[in-house]
Amino acid sequence: MENHIAIIKNGKIDQIIVASDDYANTLAEQTVNVTGLGVKNGDLFDGLNFTSKIKSIEEIESENRIWRNKELASTDLIAQTPDYPNRDAWITYRQELRDWPSTADFPETKPTKPE
Repeated sequence: MENHIAIIKNGKIDQIIVASDDYANTLAEQTVNVTGLGVKNGDLFDGLNFTSKIKSIEEIESENRIWRNKELASTDLIAQTPDYPNRDAWITYRQELRDWPSTADFPETKPTKPE
């Protein structure tokens, strides 16, 4: 069976190698057997647990803008259909989506989709 060994530097996974535990123990760096854990380079390690890399605010904002743009695109037809059920609520939702990045709620609280 192959062992996946994480080489830890400065509290994060620097590299993952396939090696025996015996070989890993000969390395000067801290190593942890991560076989089957699904971790990747850059994940953080606190000595007990692994966590994914923390995203920057720019990454979070970018992901939320992409989500918002998809929501707007998916509701374009509703905005153009005068007799769509609950259309006024959808128009309000679309305006909330457009305004969202300039509000204090961005990026934490997404606008709520009408029912």
